[in-house]
Amino acid sequence: MNMSGFRVTAGLAAFAAGLVIGQAALAADAARGKIFFTQKYGCYQCHGTEGQGSAITGPKLAPDPLPYEALSAFIRTSSRNMPPFREAILPNADLEDIYAYLKSIPPAKDWKTIPLLAND
Repeated sequence: MNMSGFRVTAGLAAFAAGLVIGQAALAADAARGKIFFTQKYGCYQCHGTEGQGSAITGPKLAPDPLPYEALSAFIRTSSRNMPPFREAILPNADLEDIYAYLKSIPPAKDWKTIPLLAND
């Protein structure tokens, strides 16, 4: 199997596994996820403390993150600037907590509701 076929197969396997554990992600702990995101795994170093991302360091993850299955598959098999985080490094339970944290981040306020910016 060539490398491209392997990536597709690995991605599909990760997606299928995500469907099985997707419901577990709903029961994850956002408070623990915040600690994992901002301290233990250092995700904030590239993605910002609230997943806001940066054009230079890493893409926006929150609010409104990718579906769990897609995010998990990317994290496990990334071959881009971000190294892959295999389950031995980032256990599924911790990833589910991180995802719960990302889901808990509210959207930014509309700038028109901020008096200093609204010029009213």
